[in-house]
Amino acid sequence: MAVALASGTNAQQPQQTDGEAFRRTQEEFNKVPNTPGDGPYPAIIETDPAFPRHVIYRPADLSPFEGGKLPILVWGNGACVDDGTAHRMHLAEIASYGYLVIAAGGWRSGPGATEPRAPQPAARTSGLPPAATSAEDVRVGIDWAIAENTRDGSKLRGKVATGAVAAAGHSCGGLQAIEIASDPRIRTVLVHNSGVFNDGASPIPGIKASKDMLDRIHSPVIYILGGPTDIAYPNGTDDFARLKSVPAVLANLPVGHGGTFSEPMGGAVAHVAVDWLEWQLKGDKSAARTFVGENCRLCTGTDWSIERKGL
Repeated sequence: MAVALASGTNAQQPQQTDGEAFRRTQEEFNKVPNTPGDGPYPAIIETDPAFPRHVIYRPADLSPFEGGKLPILVWGNGACVDDGTAHRMHLAEIASYGYLVIAAGGWRSGPGATEPRAPQPAARTSGLPPAATSAEDVRVGIDWAIAENTRDGSKLRGKVATGAVAAAGHSCGGLQAIEIASDPRIRTVLVHNSGVFNDGASPIPGIKASKDMLDRIHSPVIYILGGPTDIAYPNGTDDFARLKSVPAVLANLPVGHGGTFSEPMGGAVAHVAVDWLEWQLKGDKSAARTFVGENCRLCTGTDWSIERKGL
């Protein structure tokens, strides 16, 4: 059980369109050391030359996971950037609790970055910049993890829990998670600071998420929003209201759209995400108490607010 009840500060900086300002912001973020997480299995970040344009987070020591005990989480980045280390604090924290995390994009941020992250290109017409990654880039992380579980010579051979899969993402990446949520292999979905646009088709070129996709979600889902100042708050709360057929939680922490992704160990949001995964993918009843019951851990005495249905 990992929940942290204090609210976070230092929200991740939004994408900047000015090249020099972006460079300065990115340089400061790159100075922040990678963290192994505070879970029982210190995590590492790595890439696989045979699986380009993805970053992998996993426990450094894989010996405790023989027999297929390592659940899978696939991740879509904020702004759908081609940077699988844009949320490295958050994702390493999850991995340290015994998860195999695959993020779309290259290793572009922090120590060990192989390619510098460039400013996101501007849209050719009015509106938001085009997505640099796709929902399919997120989905193929599932295919890769399952294949590695049986591939001769794979360090993950026989260690992956191929029936325990989660899809998650932040902002634009949360829309990617919604796009692939109908995949029958996915057992739960985590949507961070996101929601399908209320006024019709997505204004982000390359993103096809629509409200009708909510009806295709077949597994429990949690929306983790940043309160009323979160730009995604109206969309996310509307999504939650529309969900009818699956267990769902709406958890709000008033830290804005950037969440706590850049805080050490991913901050309070990462700990709530871990508890959700521990409950949904591992059946941990202690972790479930973060969300269920009249006196759930997010229900009273914290900066969090929570709504629930169908639990």
